[in-house]
Formats: sequence, structure tokens, C-alpha cells
Amino acid sequence: MDFEVWPEAMALGRRFAQEGYELALVGGPVRDMLLHRRSHDLDFCSSARPEQFEPILRHWGRDGFWDMGRRFGTLGAMRRRDDGTLVKVEVTTYRSDVYDPSSRKPEVNYGHSLEGDLSRRDFTVNSMALCVPDLRFVDPFGGAADLAKGVLRTPVDPRQSFEDDPLRMMRAIRFVAQLGFTIAPDTAVAISDMKDRITIVSAERVRDELTKMLLTDRPRAGIESLVDSGLADIVLPEIPALRLQIDEHHRHKDIFEHTMTVLERAIALETDDEGPVPGPDLTLRLAALLHDIGKPRTRRFEPGGKVSFHHHDAVGAKMTRKRMRALHFDHHLIDDVSFLVDMHLRFHGYVDEPWTDSAVRRYVKDSGPLYERLNRLTRADATTQNRRKAMMFSTAMDELEQRVRDLREKEDLAAIRPDLDGTEIIAILGIEPGPLVGKAYRHMLDYRLDHGPVDHDAAVGELNRWWSEQTEG
Repeated sequence: MDFEVWPEAMALGRRFAQEGYELALVGGPVRDMLLHRRSHDLDFCSSARPEQFEPILRHWGRDGFWDMGRRFGTLGAMRRRDDGTLVKVEVTTYRSDVYDPSSRKPEVNYGHSLEGDLSRRDFTVNSMALCVPDLRFVDPFGGAADLAKGVLRTPVDPRQSFEDDPLRMMRAIRFVAQLGFTIAPDTAVAISDMKDRITIVSAERVRDELTKMLLTDRPRAGIESLVDSGLADIVLPEIPALRLQIDEHHRHKDIFEHTMTVLERAIALETDDEGPVPGPDLTLRLAALLHDIGKPRTRRFEPGGKVSFHHHDAVGAKMTRKRMRALHFDHHLIDDVSFLVDMHLRFHGYVDEPWTDSAVRRYVKDSGPLYERLNRLTRADATTQNRRKAMMFSTAMDELEQRVRDLREKEDLAAIRPDLDGTEIIAILGIEPGPLVGKAYRHMLDYRLDHGPVDHDAAVGELNRWWSEQTEG
């Protein structure tokens, strides 16, 4: 088998061999090499213990060294090539990860052989190794054949594998999305039977797998597999709940299917690195996935056979915040995604009756830095099969975006402030700092949004008019 191996891997292999240690490229880099994909990072395993190979790695890693994984037997280093390419490597002692049934963290045990280390890995396609520098290919579990067939299979009995590390069930789902693979039947059955075991894994590790899955090219396949396996019932129960039973007259569409379509449409609206929403964009994708999770809770069957989901946007935003907190997402991301879910119906009123400039300013002001994502989520959510309605919606959104561009040429919509600041309000009204100043400031902000920028005298006149109303009252 012919391999094109990075020179850094060969050089590191020679250094380990000189010291009497084995070194092998393992996991994703070997898999990607067979798929003719270049890995950005290189993962190795070795017969050496961390304290034995640390001097080698420190000497090799002239541009960086890290030991955050020392307690797991892992050390890392990096060096920059002459062409500027940054090469990162991590070396781990042969090991096994085993969970105590009552613990959320794996217990690390060192192993004694490469084959033994490979037997403890998640799937056969990641249980291949390339020894360096002699380039000996090691594939004891038929990973290359499974790779060619696009099948995910565990190197040992799947129940033993998932018992040792339940997160492997989530990884299987991620590889469905990332590599386009299918899960072997016995492995799929084991995941469904053992899905409750995922509760022993920390929320952070589950979150990281969900994130990686959503950032792949095929997240829909991953979400569908997550739901079909039953894992979603535990880690993201709001999504399988979207599979509402459609009434016998089919008066409303399948919300789960709609959500998958919105996710795909939102991804298609991401931009390149130079655009306003460079893909893959986790914020937009999470918002697309979660935007309708409030519908099952708000579904009502109205007189005449109609079905309503009143306030599902607000309810969904609260549910989004709760679920993302449970998964320990960053609080800024939680705020942004919840906001988009809460706002995803805001534009619909424009289709029926175009907004005033004041309403357009408020839309831009309220959406702030999420304006471009909100528009993309709104467009993605318009999945009607009625061509006339679809055209009306698209035309209205085009019109709104053009109006925003026109207004931005005249004023800075992203930084709208009242024409009078707090200090000026205090001086003009002759009042002390306090709640009244804030009330006056909010009124002047509303005035600015309604009328656009005005000169100083007009702003003072409006403030005095408002103040007279307050004192008379």
C-alpha cells in the first residue's frame, strides 16, 4: 500500500526509534490518508510513557508544546515549516479508556501493544495505524475494507465498546454526517439498546459531538440518525418531539421534516469567508434546528379544523435557552441562538403590509449584529410549496434588505442613538441623574427611530414637549 506521509511524521518516527520506542500514526489521519484527504493535525500512539517521550517532543516542537492531556497520557507539540504551514502533533501512550458505571469521566489505563490500543478505539475505520518510520500498515480489524464500504463497525463487540465509552455512540452519529457512512446493523441495535448509557457522559463531551456534527457538510443525516437511534430522546429531546402525529386531514405539515428542510436551506445561505455569514456557522445552524421547538407545546386545534401554534417563537426561545444551558454551551451563543428563535417570525408582518422607515430601523436596531443571520433564518423558514406565496415572500425580503441598504447610506443604523445624550438631557431639563433621565433617554431613542436623525434644535424641542406632558401629568 502506497502512502504519502508528512516528513514531520517520518522525522519524529526516527527520533522515537533511536530511543527504542514504537511510534505509529493512528485514527483520523490514517483514515483520511486512505480517503485521499489531508489531515490538519497528526495523532500518534507510542509504547513510550509521557515522561519518556516528553524530551523528544519538546525538542521537536520548536514552535510550541502543551501537556494539558498529561493525565490521559497525551502530550502535544507543533512546529512551522519554512513555507509557513503549522504542523501539530499529539502523542499518546498505548492505553484504554474505561468508564466506571457511576463516573462521568474515563479511567485511563496504559496498554502494552499497538494492536491492543487499536482494539480499544471506537470504530474499525479509526482502528488502523501506520508505523513510522518503517511504514508498516496495521489493520487488525478490517478497517480498510469497512472504509471502502462506508460502514461504521466497532473493532470489538459493540456493547463492550459502548460500555467502555458511551460517547462512541455519539461519535457514530457524527461520522454519519461527517463521512456519509452508514452504521452496521449490530452496532445500530447496540446504540438503540444502550442509549440510556449516554447519561454517564458529561454534558460538555456530548455538546462537543453535537457541535462537530452540526458543522459537517451533512448535518441533516446526523440529526436523523440521532433521532432514529433514540439518542436524541436523551440529549436533545425537543427534536424528536417535532415528529407530531399529523391529523387525518393533513392540515399541518410535518414539523420535523420542515425543520430538516430549514436547516439545509439555512446552510445553503451561508457565505464564504468574505461574506457576512461565513460557513459553517454554528449560530445559524443551531437556530435553524431549534426555531420551531416551541410548536409541540403550543399546538392547538381551533374551530373549523385549523391548527395553531400561537407564541411558539417566544416559547421556543425559552426552551432553546434551557436546553443549551443543560448542554453547557457558551452563554453568548445561548443568547444569540435564543434571540434568533424568538425573532424568526418578526419579518412576516412585512409581507402583509410593508413597514415604515421607523419599523425598518427598529428591526435593524433590535437584530443588531445578528441581522444577517436573522434574514437568512427567515428566508430558510419560508418553505411553502405555494409558488405565488413563495415569490411574494422572497420579493418582500429583497425589498426590505434594499431599504436597509438605502437607509444605511444616510445613517448608521447599527449605532443608532438619540440625538441628545444623557448629559444633555440633564442639562436641558435641569434634573438630577436618576430614573427620569432614563425615561427621557428612551423617549428620545423612540423619537430617533421614528423620525430619523434631526438637528439639535428639533431634538431639544421634542424633549421639552415630552417633558411638559410629564410635568402636566
